[in-house]
Amino acid sequence: MKSVVKKILRGYQRVETDRIIAFRSHWGYQSEYCNPASGNEKGGVEGELGWFRRNLLVPVPEASDLNALNEQVLADCVANRDRTIIGRSMTIGAASELEREHLSPLAAEDFPIHELLYPLLVDGKGRVKVKTNWYSTSLWPGLRVTAVVGPLTVEILHDNKVAAQHPRCYGRGHEILDLEHYLDVLERKPGAMKGSTPLQQWRQAGRWPAFLDAIWRELEQRHGKSKGTREMITLVRAGSIDGWDKLIAAVKDALRLGISDAAAVLHLLRMPDPEQRRQYAVALAEDLQQYERPMPVMDNYDLLLSSTTGAIQ
Repeated sequence: MKSVVKKILRGYQRVETDRIIAFRSHWGYQSEYCNPASGNEKGGVEGELGWFRRNLLVPVPEASDLNALNEQVLADCVANRDRTIIGRSMTIGAASELEREHLSPLAAEDFPIHELLYPLLVDGKGRVKVKTNWYSTSLWPGLRVTAVVGPLTVEILHDNKVAAQHPRCYGRGHEILDLEHYLDVLERKPGAMKGSTPLQQWRQAGRWPAFLDAIWRELEQRHGKSKGTREMITLVRAGSIDGWDKLIAAVKDALRLGISDAAAVLHLLRMPDPEQRRQYAVALAEDLQQYERPMPVMDNYDLLLSSTTGAIQ
């Protein structure tokens, strides 16, 4: 395990990583290593892990998220305490209670599982390289920051304040970019938004539903491409502040009412009462109905042009 051992020496000697040294020093135990690829040297542990895998992880369990999966595994472990291992006379739970009397007390403080990396620099693209991947921030290039690396998340801190938070990537050479971190740049260069990597990543992650593109097209048709994109960026900013669920609901209402103005969408967004939103939408639809007109038909005008041309000739 590379997270535990940096180098295997002769016999049972190992060069451990700094994190595992800090971990065992905190909890007060010593490490004992086996020879590589020698599962027989720790047969009891290997056997129980195999039993647990075959009986509780086959087929692969399903859960809504990692917390739900952990709760499910914990419940299986508690239920497993009533089992008696073949060749033993006591249950696992009874043997555990007997062993507990001979264990040292736990440390008063928990050991932090997050790793701190400092100093790291923000590059010219607003990214910070954490281990083998790049994560976006809204900070100025050249600033020194701290990365808090956890099992599932990576946080970028500047002046002890969280500047960015991303899901951790375990690949190599990947970019994890958040569209919100590039709104200032895209507002100055709106033409770059449609093909931007952060927007593509949001689409792949399901954070940019199709009706956001629909309101974007409406804004472009009304204001032109550059100004329409800036209006769309205004809505994205509002969603990052007031909440994406509220923005999505407001955009849906706007599309249903035929609204193509960012100010009207923001007005719907900031109505706190859902019933008030519904009543306002009904009233607005009735008010707009009186202004509906059919599209003009230009066939007769084309005939007039042809007759006028003939008269001139």
